[in-house]
Amino acid sequence: MVFIEQEEGRIKDVSFELLTKAGELASELKERVSAFVMGEGISSLTEEIASYGADVVYIAEDPELKHYRTLPYFHAAKQVIREENPQIVLFGATLIGRDLAPHVASYFYTGLTADCTELQIGEEKMLYQIRPAFGGNIRATIVTPDYAPQMATVREGVMKMGAPKKGRKAEVKKVKIKIPAEAAALTQVLHHERKEKTINLKGAEIIVAGGMGLGSAEGFAMVKELAKVLGAEVGATRAAIDAGWTEADRQIGQTGTTVRPKLYFAVGISGAIQHRAGMEESFKIVAVNTDPEAPIFDIADYKIVGDYKTVLPELIAAYKKLQK
Repeated sequence: MVFIEQEEGRIKDVSFELLTKAGELASELKERVSAFVMGEGISSLTEEIASYGADVVYIAEDPELKHYRTLPYFHAAKQVIREENPQIVLFGATLIGRDLAPHVASYFYTGLTADCTELQIGEEKMLYQIRPAFGGNIRATIVTPDYAPQMATVREGVMKMGAPKKGRKAEVKKVKIKIPAEAAALTQVLHHERKEKTINLKGAEIIVAGGMGLGSAEGFAMVKELAKVLGAEVGATRAAIDAGWTEADRQIGQTGTTVRPKLYFAVGISGAIQHRAGMEESFKIVAVNTDPEAPIFDIADYKIVGDYKTVLPELIAAYKKLQK
C-alpha cells in the first residue's frame, strides 16, 4: 500500500515512484498494489493513480483533510490501513511523510525504517528496507519480522518512476472517515498560500554542481556562470550550502535532493559518499578536481584534473562559441 501525497489536486512525483516500486515488490509476492489518498474533492485523481500501477485506490474525502494536519490525516490513514490490512505500507520521505508515518507506525505498534534508498523482497517474503547509516559509510538492511505492517519512508528521487499506462483501471473504494472533534480542533489552517518552486533539480537535464574545492562564493559564481551558458540548474554539496554560497534548496546528496540528469558537472567536489548517493545515477558525469585521487573520479565518465579557475573559463568560452 502506498500513501499518495497530494496538494491542491497535484500528486507528488515520489508517490508515482513508490507505486512503480510497489508494483515490482507486489509481483514478487504475487500480491496486488493498493494506494490511499486523502483530501477534499480528489475523486478525479483515481485515474492518474491507477495509471501508475495501483490495483485498488482508497479515497478518504473530508473538509478536515483539505490541508495537511497531523491528527486528521493520522485518523484517516489508520482507518484505511486497518480496512486493507496490507503487508507493506510505503510513504515518501517528505515533510508530510516523515510526520505522518511515525504516528501510523506507533498506532499499529510496528517498526518504521526512515529514508530508505532501496527496497527488496528477501527471505521468507520479508521486506528488506535498505538505507545509508553511520554518515553514509555503510548500508544497513533492516527487517520487521515480528510485527505488521512493514513500514518505510523512501527518499524522493531514488526510485525510478515508470511510465503511466493510460486507460488502466483500478477498483475505487471510498472510505467513510470519522475524525474526532478534538483532533480536528487542535490545530486550524487560517491561511494557505502556494508558492511555486523556482528551483527544479529533479527535472533538470543538466546540472552544474559546486563543492568546497571552489574555495569561496566568488569561485561558486563561476559555477553559476557555466550553468547559465548551458541552460542548466545549479547544484551544491552540503558544505557549500553551509558556507552560504547558494540556496539550501540546491543541495544534492544524502540529506538533499536525489537527481538523475543527462549531464552532471561536479566542480570542486571530492566525491564523499553522502554527495554521491544523490547524483551517481546521472547519465553522464563530468568531474573537475585538482586531486587525481578524488573519489568523484571513480564514478565520473569524463575526468578533468585541473584547477577550476583554468578549466571553467575554457569550458564557458567553448560552449559560447558552439552556440554562435
